[in-house]
Amino acid sequence: MLNDARVYNLFERSHYAAAIRLKLLLIVTVWLLIVALSLGWNLHQAEQHRENLALESARTFFDLLLITRRWNARHAGIYVPITPQTPANPYLKDPQRDLQITPDLTLTKVNPAYMTRTLSELAAERAGVQFHITSLKPIRPENIAYAWEIEALHAFEQGVKEWAQPYLDGDHWGYRYMAPLITEKPCLQCHAEQGYQLGDVRGGISITLPQLAPIPWQALTISHGLVALVGVVVIVILGRLLAQAYEGLRRQAVFDALTSIPNRRFFTEQLVQELRRGRRERVPLSLLICDIDDFKRYNDTFGHQAGDRCLCAVAELLRTSLQRSSDFCARYGGEEFVVVLPNTTLDGAQRVAERIRQSVFELSLWHPASAHGVVTISIGVAEEPAGEADPDHELLIRRADEALYRAKANGRHRVELQR
Repeated sequence: MLNDARVYNLFERSHYAAAIRLKLLLIVTVWLLIVALSLGWNLHQAEQHRENLALESARTFFDLLLITRRWNARHAGIYVPITPQTPANPYLKDPQRDLQITPDLTLTKVNPAYMTRTLSELAAERAGVQFHITSLKPIRPENIAYAWEIEALHAFEQGVKEWAQPYLDGDHWGYRYMAPLITEKPCLQCHAEQGYQLGDVRGGISITLPQLAPIPWQALTISHGLVALVGVVVIVILGRLLAQAYEGLRRQAVFDALTSIPNRRFFTEQLVQELRRGRRERVPLSLLICDIDDFKRYNDTFGHQAGDRCLCAVAELLRTSLQRSSDFCARYGGEEFVVVLPNTTLDGAQRVAERIRQSVFELSLWHPASAHGVVTISIGVAEEPAGEADPDHELLIRRADEALYRAKANGRHRVELQR
C-alpha cells in the first residue's frame, strides 16, 4: 500500500526538503555570525571607550599638574617650612633658597620641579593615580626615566605630542600616559647649564592609571548569547512554519484534493521512473485503468456531493487493496483511477484487478441507473514486459485504455486484458 510517507519519500528525490534544511542551516549560521560580529564589535567599542576614558583622565591630570607648575613658576617658586617630609632642595641653586624667619622657623623655596616631585611622592603613598617627572638628563637621580618613559621622551624629540598605551599588570589592565615639558623662561634658571633653550623638550610628566575600568564582557556575552538563542528559536519556528506551508503546497502538487490519493501528475512522473527501474532490473510492470460505471447518471440521480462521496469511497478501497509498498494508485481524472503494479505480470495484475472489481461491487453503493443496482467498476489491464527496449509510458497507458474500452463495450463490471 502506498501511504503518504511513501509518496513523500518518492518526492524527496527532488531534494526539496534537503534544500530547505540547508537554507535553514545557512540562515542560522548567518544569524550566529551576525551576533558574533556584534559581540566582537561591542567588545571592541567597550575597549575603545575604556581607553578613551583613560586617555582623557590622564590628560586632565597632566593639565592640572601643568597649571600648578605654571602657578608656581609665576611666583618664582613658593616658600614652605622645612620639615622631614619637605627638606631643602639641594639641587636648587638660589642664594635665597632658604629664609630664616625665626629661630624655630626656616622657609625653603619650592620650585615647579621640586613641587611636582613632592606631589608625586604623596601620590605614591596611595594606590591610585601615579605620576612622575622625568627627563633624559635629569638633575635629580630620583627623576631618572623608566624604560617606557625613555621611549616616550625619544618620541617627543621626534615631534610626537603625547604618548599613551595600556599595559597588563598581572591579571588587570593599567594605562600609561606621558606628555612633554617644554622649556620656558623660568626653567632656564636651573636647566640652562644643561644646554636647554626656549622651546626645547626638557622632559615630561608621566601619568600611570594602575587599573582601568573592567570591560563588561560577561554581561555582553550573556546578552548576545540570549539574543542569539532567541534568534535561533525564532528562525527554527519560522522555518518549521515555512516547512509546513511547503508541505501543504507539495501535498497539493502530489495529492488529489478530493480523494486524498496521488494525482495524475504524480502518477505520470512515477510511472516513468518505475518503467525505467523495471528496465534496469529486467522485471515487468502492469498498469490498471479503472472507470466507475455509469458515473454520470449516478451524479444526475444523487447530485454531485453524493458523487464526490462515491469517488472517495472507491479511492479509499483502491488504496487499501494494494498490499505491497511498491504498488500505488492515483486519480487519473473524473471517475477514472489508475493502479501501478511494479514487478507484476499480466496474470498477477488480472488477479489484483478482479479483487478490486469485486470489492467495489461489495461496497453496495446503491445505483438505480446501473444494471447491477449498485456502483460497479470496469478495469483495463496492460503489461510492460521485461526487456531491453526503452519503455514508452504513453503507449502503455493507451494499451490499458484500449482494454478499458473493451470492458465498457462488453457490458461493464468486468476486467479486460491487453495482451
